[in-house]
Amino acid sequence: MSLPELFSTQNAIAQTPLNRKIFLRGEPGSGKTTAGLARLAYLLDKGVPAEQILILLPQRTLARPYYDHITQKPLPPGGIPTIVTLGGLSQRTIQLFWPAIGSEAGFAQPHLPPLFLTLETAQYYMAKVVEPFLERGYFEQLVIDRNRLYSQLLDNLNKAALVGFAYTTLGDRLKQAWNGQPQHLILFDQAQECINAFRNYCLEHNLLDFSLQIELFLHHLWRSFLVRNYLQSHYRHLIYDNVEEDAPAVHDVVRDWLPVFESALLIYDQQGGHRIFLGADPQSAASLAGLCDDIVEFPPSLICPAAIRQFQFALVKAVQRDLKMDDVSPQIKTAFTHLPARFYPEMVDMVSSTIHQLVHEKQVAPGEIAVLAPFVSDSLRFSLMNRLEQYQIPARSHRPSRSLYDEPAVRTLITLAKLAHPHWKMPPTREEIRAMLVHCIEDLDLVRADLLMQMGTAPKGSPFALRPFEEIRGEGRERITYSAGLRYSRLRAWLLNYIEQQEEQELDVFFAFLFGEVLSQPGYGFHEQLDNAAVTARLIESIQKFRQVIEPVRSQQPDFSVGLEYLNMVRQGVISAQYLLPSDEEDAVLISPAYSFIISNRSVRFQFWLDCGNIGWWERLYQPLTHPYILSRHWAAGRLWTDAEEYETNQQSLMRIIYGLTYRCRDQIFLCTSRVNERGAEERGALLLAFQGLLRRLHQREQAHE
Repeated sequence: MSLPELFSTQNAIAQTPLNRKIFLRGEPGSGKTTAGLARLAYLLDKGVPAEQILILLPQRTLARPYYDHITQKPLPPGGIPTIVTLGGLSQRTIQLFWPAIGSEAGFAQPHLPPLFLTLETAQYYMAKVVEPFLERGYFEQLVIDRNRLYSQLLDNLNKAALVGFAYTTLGDRLKQAWNGQPQHLILFDQAQECINAFRNYCLEHNLLDFSLQIELFLHHLWRSFLVRNYLQSHYRHLIYDNVEEDAPAVHDVVRDWLPVFESALLIYDQQGGHRIFLGADPQSAASLAGLCDDIVEFPPSLICPAAIRQFQFALVKAVQRDLKMDDVSPQIKTAFTHLPARFYPEMVDMVSSTIHQLVHEKQVAPGEIAVLAPFVSDSLRFSLMNRLEQYQIPARSHRPSRSLYDEPAVRTLITLAKLAHPHWKMPPTREEIRAMLVHCIEDLDLVRADLLMQMGTAPKGSPFALRPFEEIRGEGRERITYSAGLRYSRLRAWLLNYIEQQEEQELDVFFAFLFGEVLSQPGYGFHEQLDNAAVTARLIESIQKFRQVIEPVRSQQPDFSVGLEYLNMVRQGVISAQYLLPSDEEDAVLISPAYSFIISNRSVRFQFWLDCGNIGWWERLYQPLTHPYILSRHWAAGRLWTDAEEYETNQQSLMRIIYGLTYRCRDQIFLCTSRVNERGAEERGALLLAFQGLLRRLHQREQAHE
C-alpha cells in the first residue's frame, strides 16, 4: 500500500518507529487525518497484521476517510483494521463476554442474549416506562414535545456513563446547580424517578441502551483481567482521531491502555470540542499528551487562506469586544461578502441568486457550497430548496434532529400503509390522502389532487377508502386527466391486491415492495428522486432495527403488530432517528445547521451564514431536564449556575463556531443579514453585533488612511 503525497512532517509522523507513541495536534485542515491515513498505510506496509490495528473515533461519521482508504487500496492478507467508537467496541465486547457478566451486572435473565437499543428503540422503551408517570401528572409544568422529553432523559443517562458518575445522582447534581424558580426543582426529582424506572426496566428485560453498554464495559469488562488481557493482546497499535470530541470516560480507557500499545497516534484538533453538548471534553483529551513519547504540532491549516484567517481573528476579537483598529487589515475585505436584506424572504432570494451566479456564471461545483444557519426550519429548507430547484441547482439538506415523520416521503408511505391495513383501524384523513396523491403521482398538482381526493374517497364504512377512477363523473375525470387517473388506478389496484392476500407482511417488507413495484416506476413521484429513495431506505432501516428489539413484546402478545406499533410511535414523534450525513461525493449544495456541518468535518469553498442576527448563533439551546456543563467533570458539586456562567459559555460557544466554520472555508464567506427575522421581529444577536463592530473598525481604518 503506497503512501499518499505528504509534506515532511506528515511523512515523519507516518514513518515513526513502531515503538513510539505520538500526540499530534494542529488546526483543522492542517493534514492531521491524512497523516493518520499515511500512518495506517505504513503500519500495513511494515507487516503489522491489520487485525492488530485499532482505529478509535468519537462518532461514526468521522470514520469515512478511513473506510474510504481501506476500500480503495488492497489490504494485505490477514483481516482488516477495527474502526470503531467506544460504543461499538463496547457492544462487540459485551456480545463476546455476555455469559460472564450478565448475572454480575444485575440482569434478570442473564441466560438470554441481550438486546442492544438504538436511539429510536431506546426512546420507544423510555416512552413505555414514562407513560404511567405522565398519566400521574409528571412534567405538567413543561411545554415540550414527547420525543424531546425522552431524548433529554436518555441524554442524562448517557452523560452519567460518559463522564463517569452514578446515574442515581443526576437529579441531585442538577438541583444543586439550579438558580431559577424553586418550583422547577421538582422536575429534576421526577426526571430522576423516570430514569431509575427505565434502568430497572432495562435490567429486567435484558435491554442495553447506550449508557448501559458504556457502564457494562467500564465497570465490568474493562476491570476484568480476562477481558482487558484479551483486548490488549488483540490490539497492539492505536490510531485515535479527533480525541477532543470524545468523552472523558473514553480518555480514561485510552489512558489505561496507552502503556500497553506498541505504537499509538493520537490526533487532536485545536479549537475543537464542538460536541460538548454530547459529553466531549477537550481538556481531558489534551491531558493524554503527557503519556506520549512525542508531542508534534502541525503548521497552520492548509485549506484556510490568509484572508479568512485574518477575518477569523478579527471576528473573534469583536465577539470578545476587544477589537482594535490595528487588528483589522484591508485584506479582510476579500474574505467575506455582506448580503444585507430588509426582510427574511428577501435574504433567501439573495442567497439563491448568489448561488446561481457562483454555479452558472463562475462554474463553481454545487458541492463546494454550504448554506448554514443556527437552525434550519421547515420553511427555510423548503424556500431554499424550491428556489435552487428553479435555478436548476441540486441541493440537499442535513438536519440530524429532524424526525422521520417530518419528511413528506415518509408521511406518504405511512398514509399508504394505513390504506393497505384497514384492520389497524387507523384510517387516513382526507388531508393525508390529498398530500399522498400529490407526492405519489407525478405532475399531479394540489388542485387536481384535491379534486381526486374529494371525488375518489369512499364514504365512511366502505371496505376500502379509495373509489375506482371509473366511478368519478366524466367531467371530474377530464379535469383530473386520464393519465393521472391511470396511475391512480394502478396504485389502487396494487393496494387492493395486497389486502386480498390476507397475509400481513412486515412493514419494512411492505414498503420495499411498494417502492420497487409502484412508487419508483415512471409516472410516480419517487421515480428518479434520489432524496425520496434515500428517505425510504432510512425508513426501512429504522423499521428493521425496531423490529429486532421488539421481539420480546411480540412473543408475549401473539396479536401484537410491529407495524402498527411503529406507526403509532412515529406519529407521536417518539421515533426520531439520526443517520449518517450523505456522501460528500454528491455534487449538491448543502443546507445544514452550523454545528452539524462542523461535526461532519468537511470543507467547502463558499459558505453562506444565514440570519446572522439570530440569537441562536450565540444562545445555548434550552434543555429544561439536562445541562451539558453541569453534568461534566469540571463543574464543582454545589456550585450555582448563574447568568455569568451562561454568558461566558455562550461567548465561548460562538467563538468555537466561528473557528469551526472559518477553518473549513477555502474561498469566501457570505454573511447574510435581514432587518426582520423569519417571525417578523427584529433581532440583534451577538454574531451580528460582532460583525457590525468589525465593519466599523474597517471603516475607521479606511478613513485613517485617506
